[in-house]
Amino acid sequence: MTPRLLLVAALCAGTFGTAFAEAPKTMGELTRSLVAQPGFIDVWRDTENGRVLLSVANLDTPFLLLVSLPYGLGSNDVGLDRGLQGEPRIVRFEKRGARLLLVQENTRFVASSPDADERASAVEAFAGAVLWSGDILASDGGRHLVDFSSFLQADRHGIGARLSQAKQGSYKVDDKRSAVLAEQAKSFPDNTELEAMLTFEGPGTAEFVRQVAADPASLTMRQHVSLVRLPDGAFQRRAYDPYSGGFDTGYTDFGTPIGASIDVRWQARFRLEKTDPLAASSTVKKPIVFYVDRGAPEPVRSALLEGAGWWASAFEKAGFKDAYRVELLPAGVDPMDARYNVIQWVHRATRGWSYGMTTLDPRSGEIIKGVVTLGSQRVRQDILIAESLLAPFGKNGASKEKLAEQMALARLRQLAAHEVGHTLGFAHNFAASRNGTGSVMDYPHPMVAMTAAGAIDIGNAYGVGVGAWDDYIVRHAYAQFEPKDEAGALAQLRQQARAKGFEYVSDGDSRAAGSSHPNGLLWDFGGNSIQTYDKLMAVRQRALTGFSIDVLPDGRQAGELEARLVPLYLLHRYQLEAVARLVGGGEFEYSTSADVRSGATRGGVRAVPPGQQRQALERLAASLSAESLALPANVLDLMTPPAMGFERNREYFGTRMNSVFDAMSAVEAAAAQTCTYLFDASRFNRLAWQHARDPKQPGVQEALDLVLSRSWKRAAVAQSVPAGEAVQMAANWVVLDAMLKLAASSELHPGVAAQVRQQSADFAQWLAAHPAKGASGQSRKQAADLIRRWLADPAKVELRALPAIPPGAPI
Repeated sequence: MTPRLLLVAALCAGTFGTAFAEAPKTMGELTRSLVAQPGFIDVWRDTENGRVLLSVANLDTPFLLLVSLPYGLGSNDVGLDRGLQGEPRIVRFEKRGARLLLVQENTRFVASSPDADERASAVEAFAGAVLWSGDILASDGGRHLVDFSSFLQADRHGIGARLSQAKQGSYKVDDKRSAVLAEQAKSFPDNTELEAMLTFEGPGTAEFVRQVAADPASLTMRQHVSLVRLPDGAFQRRAYDPYSGGFDTGYTDFGTPIGASIDVRWQARFRLEKTDPLAASSTVKKPIVFYVDRGAPEPVRSALLEGAGWWASAFEKAGFKDAYRVELLPAGVDPMDARYNVIQWVHRATRGWSYGMTTLDPRSGEIIKGVVTLGSQRVRQDILIAESLLAPFGKNGASKEKLAEQMALARLRQLAAHEVGHTLGFAHNFAASRNGTGSVMDYPHPMVAMTAAGAIDIGNAYGVGVGAWDDYIVRHAYAQFEPKDEAGALAQLRQQARAKGFEYVSDGDSRAAGSSHPNGLLWDFGGNSIQTYDKLMAVRQRALTGFSIDVLPDGRQAGELEARLVPLYLLHRYQLEAVARLVGGGEFEYSTSADVRSGATRGGVRAVPPGQQRQALERLAASLSAESLALPANVLDLMTPPAMGFERNREYFGTRMNSVFDAMSAVEAAAAQTCTYLFDASRFNRLAWQHARDPKQPGVQEALDLVLSRSWKRAAVAQSVPAGEAVQMAANWVVLDAMLKLAASSELHPGVAAQVRQQSADFAQWLAAHPAKGASGQSRKQAADLIRRWLADPAKVELRALPAIPPGAPI
């Protein structure tokens, strides 16, 4: 064919191809055979092709994007629990050419100004994000049809990142083994709910995934996506106050006056509106309702319903009738649905933390949804502790068994109230235990006592109902006032709470080993740390003396005795921390400059008095003595290795004796507990500073001298103490290792480090000048050599880590 004919043929082919090309399908044609789910965003289920189509009408209108996990991994260590909520994002759909983009707004930086240019300047200054884009399949009257499946089938929760952070390896979504669950797609007037099954492919070699997964190289989970209408602007934001006892949300606002702070914070709280705003007490337009997981068995279910319901009384006192209630989740309701606040009973391979999470509007602090996750194995740990204290499985033990169960259920009621408290917008208050059961927002230790006859009593281990602090924080977060009166009324509430002696210390000043506030204490009880410690040590000794096979139910292999010994032997661990907090400790208050200026609070830090600090040092030093650490003969003679088919786990003490119970490892763990708190660099820095300001306060030298005098330098241990010399030597080496690690710490101020190193050198001289016979003499010689070698060249001496301590929390 000639070139001319080729050109004509090509032109004809192009013309006829255009003339007979299939016209684009309309929205109606594309969705005709699909199941419609009209709502906030109209959804079409394409179950045949495993797709979810969205009809987007309101472009450039912000809404909330929430991602959660209806199916979890089952590992407390990794943390990808069933029901876990991700961080909420404000997003919007934008049309760009023939595509729709899902754009996340940067809500951390704003300019709240009536001037549009000022508002725009903040938007333009900080990066947003395009989370997804998709081709527009059809458009009709301002509505745009898109296939949203690729968004749903991507890892939007950050599952792969979490597995990597937990050192489980690199996991990525395998598209061929993942699927959009079109049949699960639903839409309601204010929310659209979508779901996908995701399979993550990875190495499958790490401990935690191997512990829980059917195939650790192929982790199949579910991801739920909620698209939620943002609340209207009628919500009354409440300014956050440091003494509110609540959580805050906020942003940097460049629109504030130049003399004002750009750090803007709002109190997190539900919208709760009285039907009669002028009434002191009124019903509400929409109550706060929490729903208990139908998977919770009895008697757990009833305990959760009761405990979570305790908050109703606080709302009544705050002026709200029937404003809060707890019910069983109705059959068929999806707990991931954004409309429901849920209390979930979640199984994991090991015991672990429970928590309460909120999804809130970051613009205002309004809580949209509350989700409580309760680990199902915690209640079993409470029963184990109660049974270990009571030894109920001998003759006539039925009543003690019942008492153990009652204690565990009492703890579960308190736990339900505690975690719901978080979802209502409330933070921990670890100082509340100074006033008995002053708040469910504290971490409670069972209040164990001894009767006059010397029996252990757990009849009143946990309190009932919310406390006085809880009544206050509900009022502060939710009580309604005339807008012009609100600031003054809230200030008066805070003043009244302080007048009642309500202290408030939360996580940032409570969790670290070197925390300084003497009242910000986890798992303690009693108003006086030293007195409670002495009482608890007496209970511990009584429990160890009475330890027998009767702590273990029938049918259990005898090797489980060790798992029941652990919480008894370390029963004092949290009260020991409370005692340590007195050393170098100091009280302070969360307040504002206005509070200090008016005299409502005192600024600064008030050091713990010298006498209390020395009492605390004495208790800490005594806890390292063989008399405190030695196990009685009845325990040593009873310990049995695990049976065939069983093995130790993290709930046991470590062992260097093969399968046999290692009493020295138990001693080392208890000694490490004391040394972790005492030999903390920040604590020694504070000791040095307090002593410099007030020579009456104990200093670095006094603290180290006392500990060494009660351990390495003490007189011989009495023969009545089982294996006393070996026990003391095991503790002594933990003390030395802790002291050298302290001396090596880069966190010590140079002058403080010089003191610790000099005392280490002086101690090496003492060891050389005071040889001893036998094993003690050998340890003294080796200890002196270790100190000298490390002081001479620290880089050439690898210091030992402190011994591992079996987990206690969550108790």
